[in-house]
Amino acid sequence: MSLAGKFATVGGATLFSRIFGFGREMMMASALGIGPVADAFNLAFRFPNLFRRLFAEGAFNSAFIPLFARALEEDGEAAARDFATEIFSTLFVVLGTLTVLAMIFMPVLVETIIAPGLSTCIDDPAVPLQQTLSCEARYAITIAYSRIMFPYLACMSMLAMVSGILNAFRRFFAAAVAPSILNFVLIGVLAWGWYGGATQRELGFLMSWGVLVAGIGQLLMVTVAMRIAGFGVSLRRPRWTKGLRRLLVLAGPAALIGGITQINLFVGQAIASYKPGAVSILQYADRPYQLPLGMVGVAIGVVLLPELARSLKAGRLEEAQHTQNRSLEFALFLTVPAAVALFVIPDPIIRLIYERGRFDASTTHAVAAVLGLYALGLPAFVLIKVFSPGYFAREDTKTPMMVTGASALANIGLSLALFFVLAEQGIALATTLAGWLNAALLFAGLHKKGLWEIDRALVKRAGLVVLSSLLMGGVLVFLQRELAGWTGPGSTVPHQILAILALVATAMAVYFALCFATGAVDRTMVLRLAKAKRGRRAA
Repeated sequence: MSLAGKFATVGGATLFSRIFGFGREMMMASALGIGPVADAFNLAFRFPNLFRRLFAEGAFNSAFIPLFARALEEDGEAAARDFATEIFSTLFVVLGTLTVLAMIFMPVLVETIIAPGLSTCIDDPAVPLQQTLSCEARYAITIAYSRIMFPYLACMSMLAMVSGILNAFRRFFAAAVAPSILNFVLIGVLAWGWYGGATQRELGFLMSWGVLVAGIGQLLMVTVAMRIAGFGVSLRRPRWTKGLRRLLVLAGPAALIGGITQINLFVGQAIASYKPGAVSILQYADRPYQLPLGMVGVAIGVVLLPELARSLKAGRLEEAQHTQNRSLEFALFLTVPAAVALFVIPDPIIRLIYERGRFDASTTHAVAAVLGLYALGLPAFVLIKVFSPGYFAREDTKTPMMVTGASALANIGLSLALFFVLAEQGIALATTLAGWLNAALLFAGLHKKGLWEIDRALVKRAGLVVLSSLLMGGVLVFLQRELAGWTGPGSTVPHQILAILALVATAMAVYFALCFATGAVDRTMVLRLAKAKRGRRAA
């Protein structure tokens, strides 16, 4: 399978999951709005979800895969199985201990890390979002939800390891589609809660248990896929080995680097806990933003690292350079127009997705403003996924760790400074600026060390992609004004759907036509793929 084909496999599976994620968020927004229960659930879920992203898209895809691939290539499958068993046994013991301690000391975690704003909250009846639940009640349900969902962290960390094994064997689909289970379970829970007339607090508890059940289901799914692939691991007494030591040296920095997006979002939500409703506004804006980020960023992060690692281990340096440049080209081709579109038309998108039930027009505008600022950072966070494997495949974690640390500190400083001026919009802007700083420093490090040589085709196509995207954005601005009656407040859902479809279809047609006409996309490759597709149909 070609590199583009592998990107499409993972991206398609991720798209499938994110679409149902939209359905989940739509139902949750209608049921809970941006009230205290929604804030409590989002705060409680963000902590284990942070570690899921750190492990699944950071540490294990960045540290485990090169070591496992080396054992597989150099020493055979038996040695690779022994190495995987060492890691699995250690993970099992460490995560079990961590889960027990976290559940005991959850009030301390909530007060100091997850939601420090709740511990300083003062009841004020004049604040609408504090009329339904007191500060003490918000604090209590955040602790309760966090305790229920925390074991999800252990499930996702072990899932990440099994997914790493599947990816090393170039079996990407099962791990990419597994997150869909979470969306299916939560959609079912919300539907059952509505049907049974559950209160908001009861819905919060049901959804928390649903997260835990989904975590177990996801782990079972990838474990079965690993067994089908003919590979398995066992549980034995953990031992301090050379392989484990090397993994820890690589995994700590890799987790920090690979999960910078989630770290920034987690920091933002912790600061946002000082303002009622701000946490939920950030969460709802994050969902549309995560769709293109997941499709492209996750696909590139999952596929590029094993491909790059294998090329470097085999000494095929020219192939490695080509892989890096084409991956960057692919990332820009898809993310720049997505960023422009989300920045230009966030209000109609948010209105169509969320505005119903407890989610009103004023909330739509607040969420859309945050989405527009997040969109400006979309290409940066995908570029981080492109640049990071250049370090990880060479087992260099020191440089990107320093870069990511600088970016995280910048994000914290900017979030604190801007939150008290621009509220949740300040946090979104800080996240975007920190993302671009991270991407720029990562690329500068690779280029300075001679690990990335940009070819002429990349420079030409990148410039044309930006130009085509800006022209497409101009068309969207014009069309949005023409369709204002169908997309504005008070418009019906059928009209909104038709208007969004018209906007998206026109934008895609304009963008792809411009790219094909100007050469922003490789015309030869497109024509070759089209001929191959016609040939398969004819056969």
